[in-house]
Amino acid sequence: MATKLPKVPVVIVGMGWVGGIIAAELTKAGIPVVGLERGKSRNTQDYYHVHDELRYAARYELMQDLSKETVTFRNTMKMRALPMRTYGSFLLGDGIGGAGVHWNGQYYRFLPYDFEIYSKTVERYGKKKIPENMTLRDWGITYDQLEPYFVKYEQMAGISGEKEVPPTVGKMSVPYPTAPMKKSPGMKLFEEAAKKLGYHPYVIPSANLSEVYKNPDGVERAPCQYCGYCERFGCEYGAKADPVVTVLPVAKQTGKLDLRTHSNVTQIIHNGKKATGVTYIHTPTGEEYTQPADVVILAGYVFTNVRLLLLSKLGEPYDPKTDKGSVGRNYAYQVNGASTSAFYEDREFNLAMGAGALGSSIDDFNGDNFDHSDLKFLHGANIRFTQTGLRPIQYQPVPAGTPKWGSEFKKATIHNTNRVLSVTGQGASMPNRYHFLDLDPEYKDALGLPLIRMTFDFEDQDRELVKFIAQKTKDIADQMGATKTEIHDSIKQYNIVPYQSTHNTGGTIMGSDPKTSVVNNYLQMWDAENVFICGASNFPHNSGYNPTSTVGALAYRTAEGIQKYLDKGGSLV
Repeated sequence: MATKLPKVPVVIVGMGWVGGIIAAELTKAGIPVVGLERGKSRNTQDYYHVHDELRYAARYELMQDLSKETVTFRNTMKMRALPMRTYGSFLLGDGIGGAGVHWNGQYYRFLPYDFEIYSKTVERYGKKKIPENMTLRDWGITYDQLEPYFVKYEQMAGISGEKEVPPTVGKMSVPYPTAPMKKSPGMKLFEEAAKKLGYHPYVIPSANLSEVYKNPDGVERAPCQYCGYCERFGCEYGAKADPVVTVLPVAKQTGKLDLRTHSNVTQIIHNGKKATGVTYIHTPTGEEYTQPADVVILAGYVFTNVRLLLLSKLGEPYDPKTDKGSVGRNYAYQVNGASTSAFYEDREFNLAMGAGALGSSIDDFNGDNFDHSDLKFLHGANIRFTQTGLRPIQYQPVPAGTPKWGSEFKKATIHNTNRVLSVTGQGASMPNRYHFLDLDPEYKDALGLPLIRMTFDFEDQDRELVKFIAQKTKDIADQMGATKTEIHDSIKQYNIVPYQSTHNTGGTIMGSDPKTSVVNNYLQMWDAENVFICGASNFPHNSGYNPTSTVGALAYRTAEGIQKYLDKGGSLV
């Protein structure tokens, strides 16, 4: 029988970026918070002298243990879903800081178009432009409404970026607080080529600090060393903004945060109208606890947030057959696959050095920055050249036609290691009626609870997008002075391998209609007013960008909403 603990004002499930931001804002306001994290504790000392590619990048030291809990996957409802046994398509973080520890730090605000995508698409092209099963939704909030919260995140994290932004992105009321990252030779080639073609290149805004920075909370951090160990690694310098070195110390210093690790939440307790708390298991001992609370905040990864609602029978599960219900609706991914490799015979680059967010990009073919009238897809992609640090075990660049193993492969790999630059497109993922999340009827986790099941595949929209964007990457690469270029312009059926992107979105989407969304624009649940759900699971679609900036901005706004709710109660909209 579960041990019942004393009631608290707020309990947060998951202590990554979302949980850390909300905990910091609430505790600074004097509100006691219990933070429940199912993984272990973590600090920067854990990363000292651990540039170990095998341990972290290949064997996934920072990731969730798939033997205890995983995701099952199928392309269509007619298929039997099977568990993801080893990591491939995406990586699920574990422990304090979550995926905020192993991210690259690439920081992009979503476009104004994204937040009103349905309205703006219909306004420009008419309803017939939207395919029958594409479930586009406005977000219930505009870019201008969210803009001040982007600023809050940027000031906290010390985002490094150019003072003037191009006309292809949303306007900024306050410049980035630190200067942009250094420009590598490859970045300069990309920018020169893009400008020749009439595009608007800019240095990628970065959560890898370009200089010493002290944020408004008094947290001071050192600048990036360009070591190339960002993605899949924690930063031993603290130069990469993550929850462990920014918001969590602030929350702890207030004395108002009770942070409990190895605490795996299994259920939201509720009466059908309001939550009364959560149940969790302390995994080292197997002991079960009930934590009563006035407010319950789900701040986990996409799959965690959706799964907890479904396990708790809170909210109406989405049914793709009837297109009714909301929990699990509008799962979206990221559409990669459009790229061009530029091979140089007479020039070498130092590609081992870099940073997770070191690069330049353009948005001339992102969102609705270009005319889609005669195109067979909506939205677009951010096109970029990045120098994130190419490590020796997982990086083997060879031209097409090279044997996959043997002496010729080794010779080509050694020759090309510092002679290949890649121009890539990261495409938006539009929602589809038959892309969703639900509970798997067959497979269970180590506790005997059903796993989350993902039903997803690439559609014609995605294939057309990749074909179009790939040609744009080749146009740029052809201007970069390479000996030859090779285009990659097609994607086929989605598979859980190989690695593609950790940018999963949807399942608890926000909106203005309770029938087709889970939360309002404060991320307050329609079906339980004292439950707030925050994270990329709120996105009704995924943009051509990395999601973290928008997740962070929404978290700041949600923290503000929670304080209003604690003061007055009721619906916030």
